[in-house]
Amino acid sequence: MGAAESGELSPNQWRRVKEIFHEALEREPAQRTAFLHEACEGDAPLEQVIQSLLASDRCADEFLETPAAVRVKAAIPSSSRAEEAQRGLPDVGLSAAWGSPQYQETQALLRHRLPIIILIGFGTYGLFYVLRFLRLNFTPAIVWGTMFPGALYLASLLVTALILRRKQVYSLSRLRWFEGFAFGITTLYFLWDAYFTLFVDPGYLVAYIERHPAEMSIVARQPSIIWMVMIIGYGTFIPNTGRRCAVVSILMAMSPLILIASFGFGSSVLPPRLIALFLAEMTMWMSCGVAMAIYGSHKITVLREEAQAARKLGQYQLKRRLGKGGMGEVYLAEHVLLKRPCAVKVIRPEQAGDPTTLQRFLREVQVTATLTHPNTIQVFDYGQTNDGTVFYAMEYLAGLSLEELVSVHGSLPPERVIFVLSQLCGALAEAHAVGLIHRDIKPSNVILCSRGGLHDVAKLLDFGLVRMPSTDAVTAGLTQTGLIFGTPDYMSPEQAAGKKEVDARSDIYTLGALAYFLATGRPPFQHESVVETLAAHLNEPVAPLRRFRAGFPEDFETVVLRCLAKDPEERFSSVEDLSAALGACASAGEWTESKAAQWWDVQDGRLEIA
Repeated sequence: MGAAESGELSPNQWRRVKEIFHEALEREPAQRTAFLHEACEGDAPLEQVIQSLLASDRCADEFLETPAAVRVKAAIPSSSRAEEAQRGLPDVGLSAAWGSPQYQETQALLRHRLPIIILIGFGTYGLFYVLRFLRLNFTPAIVWGTMFPGALYLASLLVTALILRRKQVYSLSRLRWFEGFAFGITTLYFLWDAYFTLFVDPGYLVAYIERHPAEMSIVARQPSIIWMVMIIGYGTFIPNTGRRCAVVSILMAMSPLILIASFGFGSSVLPPRLIALFLAEMTMWMSCGVAMAIYGSHKITVLREEAQAARKLGQYQLKRRLGKGGMGEVYLAEHVLLKRPCAVKVIRPEQAGDPTTLQRFLREVQVTATLTHPNTIQVFDYGQTNDGTVFYAMEYLAGLSLEELVSVHGSLPPERVIFVLSQLCGALAEAHAVGLIHRDIKPSNVILCSRGGLHDVAKLLDFGLVRMPSTDAVTAGLTQTGLIFGTPDYMSPEQAAGKKEVDARSDIYTLGALAYFLATGRPPFQHESVVETLAAHLNEPVAPLRRFRAGFPEDFETVVLRCLAKDPEERFSSVEDLSAALGACASAGEWTESKAAQWWDVQDGRLEIA
């Protein structure tokens, strides 16, 4: 398996990888390590390849609707796919249909809806089956002709639903087989039930016929409505094209009519005139059901296509909204061709119409794109749609914001706070070196995640309020004297006072406020109104951290309180100096990569990724 180390696997090796990978997906996460060790038979490179695929699958499941099977096939080299094709093996590549958003959405919808409609059918007919028990006289013919087939039918539905409820990836073609089986067996059972009722044991119909021949049309309504519900359910629940829905629903509707006509007009029990009356009533209900199913399926398909088109920005397909801010919305998205996850920030035309907002948005794109530090979020692309929507795409971080981290897990140990702050100092050092001041550092603007095999990687986001040197009158006027921009809980005194000119020491203050929050679980000042909070930043002394955290290291507390000094001259002069002071604390270095990896391993599968 030495080829695995270089990434060159033979078709046989890739087939083995796929088999073990799919078997691993069917097991609980806690059982996968032991299973892989056993299945790989001590082949460490093979196990490493599959572990990598499983790690990618865990991240992708949070935002992609693409099944794991499709993603694995996408990872297989084209040379291996060609060799498999020459051997007559199934193509494992991604055709346009497999990779298209339509395929993915149809597969996801069918995977979700099929067990639901089957369980609805099971519950509805199960109730009817019980009522049948209460009203029928049990003769051998009734037991073997209706009750036994009904029990088999219900059992088949239940087993199918349970299979579909398993945590297993099914291709669209496999799901269509399940669909065909569920509706096929339903059609066959209803056909048998109609045949048995009308031609094998029609004794109970005599009472209706004796009253008046017109009663025959009333008798036809019960099975007709059952068939109609099944047909409409198929059209509205099962994702289809209008043509495919029409073919299937017409076949379902015609089957009982053909059966009854074939056996009815030659029956010696029921007169042909009554059979014709029965068929007329049934045809009317069936026609309504087919028309409603086709129309409903067509309209739902059109709405899905329109919604999908509305969610597309350039080469990016929007999946779901991650958040909303003052300058726009952030969506989880996927590059249509590369299948790469990303976060897309969007300014709608009604927002982009404001020149100031648009200039700030464009500035954020330009500023963030110039920064390359590993602790700064990376920008991939920028664009504008025909309707005026502007957007930019950046890396998607599957992790927790510091705000979410503290709200779920409480305040952090001092060594971990130092670990996070040191990374942010590195990101800000690059920005400050070119004259960029962030001005909005807060817990929700820092994501903690795992990247490139490293854990607790801090990523600094949202440079929308960054202050940059510019001689352009429009850009320079975006932040005017007397206007306050930022987040009050983490705002420096000079920002709170509405000063136009702020420097790197303003970011150092907000870093201190962030450290205070991480260490105590609360910002430095908590007041009911924004005005009181701003006034506190200007005038109120900061309470020592040890008031809220007994035993908190004194040297680290001194560093944080120096960052929070009211006078910028009393703070650290640069983030480099702050980073050096953090490194000199006794707790520095106690939070290691191994501790971070252990923490993330414990949380794996439990964290709800935003």
